[in-house]
Amino acid sequence: MMFSQSRRQTPSTSHRFLGRLLLVLLTTSAQSEAESTSARPRTWNQWRGPSRDGIVDGPKWPTSLSETALKSLWHIELSQSYSSPIVSADRVFVTETREKKTEVVTALDRKTGKVLWKREWEGALSVPFFAKSNGDWIRSTPAFDGSSLYVAGMRDVLVCLDATSGAQKWRVDFTQQLKAPLPDFGYVSSPLVDQDAVYTQAGASVVKLDKSSGSILWRSMQDGGGMFGSAFSSPIIADLCGIRQLLVQSREKLAGLDLATGSVLWSRPIEAFRGMNILTPIVFMDHVLTSTYGGKTIAFKITREGSQFQSTEAWTHKAQGYMSTPVVINGVAYHHLKSQRVMALDLASGKELWTSDKSFGKYWSLVGHDDQILALDERGELFLVKANPNKFEIQAQRKVSEHETWAHLAVADDELFIRDLRGLRAWKWTETPSL
Repeated sequence: MMFSQSRRQTPSTSHRFLGRLLLVLLTTSAQSEAESTSARPRTWNQWRGPSRDGIVDGPKWPTSLSETALKSLWHIELSQSYSSPIVSADRVFVTETREKKTEVVTALDRKTGKVLWKREWEGALSVPFFAKSNGDWIRSTPAFDGSSLYVAGMRDVLVCLDATSGAQKWRVDFTQQLKAPLPDFGYVSSPLVDQDAVYTQAGASVVKLDKSSGSILWRSMQDGGGMFGSAFSSPIIADLCGIRQLLVQSREKLAGLDLATGSVLWSRPIEAFRGMNILTPIVFMDHVLTSTYGGKTIAFKITREGSQFQSTEAWTHKAQGYMSTPVVINGVAYHHLKSQRVMALDLASGKELWTSDKSFGKYWSLVGHDDQILALDERGELFLVKANPNKFEIQAQRKVSEHETWAHLAVADDELFIRDLRGLRAWKWTETPSL
């Protein structure tokens, strides 16, 4: 009886024991979830990556691009394309145009490069003579939502494919369905998937579709199509003044659209030579940044009173953008220009922090992580740049292709996927520092 009494727990002791047990269980659960999340392969699922802003997370990058630090995993030969590779947890999806008449989508094993399936259709288009140097092949980057792949073909066609099998789920021909003229430069804008919808700039307009069926839900901002219509830029979704909206740039305008109805919330004309509004708009603190060939770099401040939006110029800079969309790190935009130089801009003030003395290629695809930027130019040169607001600083440089590399660089975990005009190569950092 005394033994039994000595082992009895008081209510307060029991509560403390249960509290400690609950804390252990919660901690273990949180650790397991964190480990599970960290073990899950990161992806590159759309134009400019997971957040559509060129910024990725994951393991810290090294400061070297040497042959011992960055090694080739596999390589596959392909016909020409400008589409960025799309990277899922276990696959890589690529596009190509063959023999100037057929568009092809291929699914590859992410680890080995083995072909898992192919899907093709007739879909070539010849661009105007002054753009011939940039080729007639497919341009738009597909979007992947975890189960379906949304691919834009040059002849203003959007195709939804089952990512597992490659089977076609639906197909929309905007020229037929909307009675729109073929875009002279092809379907350039990259589709955006959000919740149950696909948003794209096609059919000489901006269009929202039901992602399960391809049904057109609304059409907005119609233009003439042809030579001076049909967008070169790609849409994003942004929260401006507390309202989530679709941000688009056409050949002549920058605008915010209501996601539900497509109605124009605000709009600004944008000056550009031959309508070369190519950059994807950049959003920061209720401001929108754009920069054009033949125009200038402009930051618009967006304000709202009730349901009415206003847009005003916050600042301008004489520098002209071209095809390269900036990345933003700690309030600074790192911007590759029409002049082929690189500039750092303070976004709050528009102040030029520095411009590189050296010029590079015509195009940089940019991916940022922490205080570093990977930049791939069209000459096959890969640069590792320090995101330093005080000076231009290249940490490493390496030739990664003998062919032109216009497709956007894709980065997932410690792997890089580089698409040149003759194929796709997967790379892996072997000297990646721990977090």
